[in-house]
Amino acid sequence: MGMRTIVTGTVGLDKGPYLEQVRQIAARAGQEVQVCHIGERMYAEAPDVASGRILDLPLARLHQLRRSVIKDILSLTERTENIIINTHATFRWKHGLFPAFDFDQFAQFGADVYVCLMDTVDAVHARLLRDHQADHSLKDLLVWREEETLATELMMMGCSLSNNNPVGALGSGKSVGSAGSAPQFYTMAVGCEQVTAKMFYRLIFRPTIRKVYISFPMTHVGNLPEIRAQIEHFRRETKRHFTVFDPADMEEYQLYQKALAASERGQKVIEIERLGQPLRFDVAEIMQVAGDIHAQLYARDFMLIDQAEMIISYIPELTDGKPGLSSGVERELQHAHEATKEVYVIWRARAIPSPFITETATKVFTGIEEALEYFNRAGYIKPQDKRSRN
Repeated sequence: MGMRTIVTGTVGLDKGPYLEQVRQIAARAGQEVQVCHIGERMYAEAPDVASGRILDLPLARLHQLRRSVIKDILSLTERTENIIINTHATFRWKHGLFPAFDFDQFAQFGADVYVCLMDTVDAVHARLLRDHQADHSLKDLLVWREEETLATELMMMGCSLSNNNPVGALGSGKSVGSAGSAPQFYTMAVGCEQVTAKMFYRLIFRPTIRKVYISFPMTHVGNLPEIRAQIEHFRRETKRHFTVFDPADMEEYQLYQKALAASERGQKVIEIERLGQPLRFDVAEIMQVAGDIHAQLYARDFMLIDQAEMIISYIPELTDGKPGLSSGVERELQHAHEATKEVYVIWRARAIPSPFITETATKVFTGIEEALEYFNRAGYIKPQDKRSRN
């Protein structure tokens, strides 16, 4: 049985190349996937519109174009097994905020999975400067990202109700229909150091692979290369075997840290490189949205935990012999426990873990290999996953 997927995300994510990587991964696995880009099809249907200017059209014509394009895509469903629709849930443009979909058409499409992609504000800012003519602030990008996420989940819920599929509470990311028929909602970062296309492929087309949130200290180990190397090994090993939601795939907090350090030095501007582009940011602008960055980071990590089946936390031993247990990791473990997720801890420190760890963890391991052996025996690592292909 094929999979129908709707992928959303704000302007400035480069979803097209990302989804092409997903299509290629599927092709190597012997699965044919057709990716339908709403924007590209709208431009093809309106050759008089200059590239990058379609959102400047009157809303009535924009709506007409979109419905015509989606009608054509709906006709493909009769003869195409796996379809991914690349679209947006909302637009925040010169017309203000407006929807980018119609419930009746997307309900007819009947997506199995809805995924809202996202990236850091500096990366989105870099792409907007490169590819689009639109004034924007960091606040605009942060607000739009939140709106897009919420609107995508509402899209899933509305389409589910239209198809007589009961839905769960907003924020649960799930419908509550019969097993195998209820559409699901996920958020996923496109990735910082490397794109997450393989994880996306597994999420959609390999649903039996366990979905795992990985947890580890980030902020306080930046200047500890040996610890960083251990964490990188942990990240690689988990991604060999699971569908991983990795908080480090979207390291937005670094932008705030750089701005804070610059502010303390009395600097008004910082310069960074993102996606090969030199960027300049006003320190004051970053500090004004610091609260938004912190709040969204907190909410986003909890959302990733909620959409996972289990959490694996790596606690290294620091140079002073103490466990590298940050407040963020502690809170993630507690949230996962309260959400009735399976909680696994890899405890590398010689110090004995406290009852707050042992009493909330499903199991505590002393190393990565011990953990993988356990997951293998428990059947959490499927035979095909051991070959580390797709």
